[in-house]
Amino acid sequence: MLRDHLAMPGVVKSMGLVFGDIGTSPIYTLAAIFILIPPTPQNVMGILSLIFWTLMILVTVEYTFLAMHLGKKGEGGTIVLKELLLPMLKSGNQVAFVSLLAIIGISLFIGDGVITPAISILSAVEGILLIPGFESTSQIYLILIAAVIAICLFSFQARGTDKVAWAFGPVMVIWFLALAISGFVALFLAPQVIFAVNPMYAINYLTHNGLEGFLILSSVILCATGAEALYADMGHLGREPIVKAWYIVFIALAINYFGQGAFLMTNPGAHNILFEMIFSEAKLLYIPFLLLTIAATVIASQAMISGIFSIVYQGITTRILPLLRIEYTSPHLRSQIYIDIVNWMLLFAVLMVILIFKSSSSLTQAYGLAVCGTMMITSIMITSILIRRGEILRTIIAGFVFIVIAAFLVANIHKIPYGGFWSLIIAAIPFTIIMIYINGQRRLARSLTPVPLDEFLPKFNELYKSVNKISGSALYFARDFRLIPQYIPRTMFTNNIVYEENIIISIIRTEQPFGVTWGVTRELTPGLSIFEVYLGYMEIVDISSILKEADIDEKTIFYGMEDIVTNHVVWKIFGAIKHLTPSVVQFYRLPSDKIHGVVTKVEM
Repeated sequence: MLRDHLAMPGVVKSMGLVFGDIGTSPIYTLAAIFILIPPTPQNVMGILSLIFWTLMILVTVEYTFLAMHLGKKGEGGTIVLKELLLPMLKSGNQVAFVSLLAIIGISLFIGDGVITPAISILSAVEGILLIPGFESTSQIYLILIAAVIAICLFSFQARGTDKVAWAFGPVMVIWFLALAISGFVALFLAPQVIFAVNPMYAINYLTHNGLEGFLILSSVILCATGAEALYADMGHLGREPIVKAWYIVFIALAINYFGQGAFLMTNPGAHNILFEMIFSEAKLLYIPFLLLTIAATVIASQAMISGIFSIVYQGITTRILPLLRIEYTSPHLRSQIYIDIVNWMLLFAVLMVILIFKSSSSLTQAYGLAVCGTMMITSIMITSILIRRGEILRTIIAGFVFIVIAAFLVANIHKIPYGGFWSLIIAAIPFTIIMIYINGQRRLARSLTPVPLDEFLPKFNELYKSVNKISGSALYFARDFRLIPQYIPRTMFTNNIVYEENIIISIIRTEQPFGVTWGVTRELTPGLSIFEVYLGYMEIVDISSILKEADIDEKTIFYGMEDIVTNHVVWKIFGAIKHLTPSVVQFYRLPSDKIHGVVTKVEM
C-alpha cells in the first residue's frame, strides 16, 4: 500500500509531462475520419475497433511492453535505441545504416513536433464556434487566437516550466476524468458500441472497404500521436509511473472514443464530435470544458517542445548535432533545459503551418506521416535488438507490430500530395543540417590531423625545460589525450606559450545513458597532466563544478577554432554552422574571462 501511495505522484506527473499529445487526440481524431467516410453504424463500429486496437498494438505492445524493457536504467528514445544497438553490430555498413535511421528518426520527430502544437491548439480554439453568439466567428480570428496562444507558449519557454509544471499533472488528471465521464454518459445513447473491442469489427471494416478502408488508416493513426513520448520521456520519469499512468489514460481514451461513437450514431450530422457531444450533455459546463481543452493542448504542446529540446541535447552529446547554447531553466532539475535557436525556429514553423493550413481538419492531412515514420524506425531498432538478444517470443511480437506499423506507414504515403509533404519538408531541415555537420566534421578531422602523444611529449619536454614558464595553470581541451589537437602544439611550440602546469581536459561520452565519473589529475610528464571526465550520453553536467571539486584552479583556458575557407556551397553552410554555434568551452559554460581561442585556417 505504501509503495502504491508513493507511486501516485509519479503517475500524476507523467500524465502532465508524457500523455498530453495522445490525450488530446480525441479532439480531432474521429472528426478527421468521419469527414472522409459516412457515419453509418457499420463504419462507426469498424473505426472504433480500429482505434481501440491501434492503441493496444502501437502504444501498449510496442512501447510499454517492448521498448520500455530495453533500456538499462529506464532511459528511452531513438538515440537511446541507437546507442543500445551499435555495440551489437559487426560491420561498418550496419553501423552506418543504424546511425542513418536514428538521424531520420530525430528529423521526423522534429517534423511531428511542429505539427503537434499547431493542430492541438487550432482544434481546441475551434471549439469557440459552439458557444452561443460565436457560431459565425471568422476562421481568421480563430487563426489569430491560435497564433497568440502559440507565441505566448514559446515565449514562456526561456523562463522555464519548473514554476508551473506542478500544475500540469493535476490539469491533465482533470482532463482525462472529463473525457471518461463525458464518454461514459454518451455510451447510454448507443451502448452496443462497446462490442467494438472485438477485433473482428476492425478486420471486417478493412476487408469490406477495399482501398478506401486501407487508406483510412492514415487518419486512424491520429489516435496514437504522441506515443513516442511515452518512451522518449522515460529517462526523466522512469518506466513504472509511465506504464501505470498509461493504463488509466488508455481506459479514459477508450471510454471517450466509444462515447463519441455512440453520440455519432445518434447524431450522424455531427462534425466537431467531441465538442458537440459535450455541448449536448452539459451546456453550462461547455465554456469551462473549452478552457480545460485549451489548457490541455498547451500542456500537450509543452511536452512536445520539451521532448524536442531533450532529443536535440542527446543529438549534441552523441555528436550528430552541432553544439548549441543550452540554458538550464530549473535550479532543481538540470534535465529542464531551454535551447534558444530551436525554440524560435519551432515557433516560426508552427505559425507558418497554422497560416498555411488554417484549420485543424486541413492539418490532419499533413499529420500522421512523420509519426508513422518515427514508429517504424523505433520498431526496426527494437526488433533488431531483440533478435540479437535471442528473445524469441518478444521478437515474434515485435515482428507482428512491425507489419502493423508498415501498413499504417504505407496508408499515410497517400497524404503526401495533400499536405503530408510539409512534414517531410520540415523534417528535411534538421536532416540536412545533421548530414552537413557530420560530414563536415569528418572532413575537418582529416584536415586537422592530430599529433600522437608519443611525438608530442619529447618536444614538450624540450620546450618546458628551455623557456620561461607563465605562472599558474592552463587548460586545453582534447577529445582524446593520446591524439593532441593541432591547436595545442601551435600554442606551445609556435607561440612559446607554456604555463607552469598544463592540463589536457578530455570529456568522454560513454555508451551508458547516465553516470558521471572522473579521476585525479594524472601527470604525463613534468608540467603536463591529463584530467578525464566520463559522462553518460544523456547527462547534463556543470564542468566548472567538477573542475573545482577536483581542485583544478585554472588561470587560462585554451580551445581550438577553425576558420573555414571554401568555395563549395555545402562547406560554406558547414562553416556558417561552426561560426554560429558555441565552442566546447562556451557550451560547458566555462568562465568567459579565462577563455582564449586559437584559430586555425582550414581550406575545404
